[in-house]
Amino acid sequence: MDEKILARLPHDEDATRFWWVRHAPVPEHGDVMYGSFDLDCDCSDEAVFQGVAARLPNNAKWFYSPLKRTRQTADALLAAGANSQSLTLDERLIEMDFGDYNGRNLQELITERINNNQDSYVGFFPASPFETTPNGESLSDVAKRIAAFTEDMHNKHTGEDIVVIAHRGVILAALHNVLQLPLQTSVSFRIDNVSLSRIWQYPNIPADGPQYKLGEVGWLP
Repeated sequence: MDEKILARLPHDEDATRFWWVRHAPVPEHGDVMYGSFDLDCDCSDEAVFQGVAARLPNNAKWFYSPLKRTRQTADALLAAGANSQSLTLDERLIEMDFGDYNGRNLQELITERINNNQDSYVGFFPASPFETTPNGESLSDVAKRIAAFTEDMHNKHTGEDIVVIAHRGVILAALHNVLQLPLQTSVSFRIDNVSLSRIWQYPNIPADGPQYKLGEVGWLP
């Protein structure tokens, strides 16, 4: 094939390859909306951690959020056989701040949303994606800081593997950005704990073309 044509095609080795992993479960607070609270997670499921660790790339740069459950998840993946070139905290990766919803009993919050707000997103997300939570932020706010993070990584690390240990809201925001989704459908993905989602961002695509490819979403072994 002509070299000019080859140069025009998207090549995975030239892409910034993002490996998004949601943190491990927080079972002790399963009945409470914990959002951006800094809580421990349960990393005891060895089979899941070994399966995800085996899927991750070798010698990648790893990033995690300021909440300790992401660092605990990263450490457990490394203990299960993954390896990293570096392990860096990035403030932009923190979970969405649900404001006054944090600390609320989930059953009470769901009942309130159904009875008072007729919220169509119950069961999909802790708040309507169109809402700025009381004294908190919106999914759009999260999407903006995740876009800043991914562009920063793409500019600095094009052609490299980037493993990101983060949160469901953060990963939904990344998918929202990549697929240019309306907010209405941005919360439709199932992102289980310790699940893996993959995104490739390419450097040579014209501005009117797709800049990304999407691999697995919410993959578990």
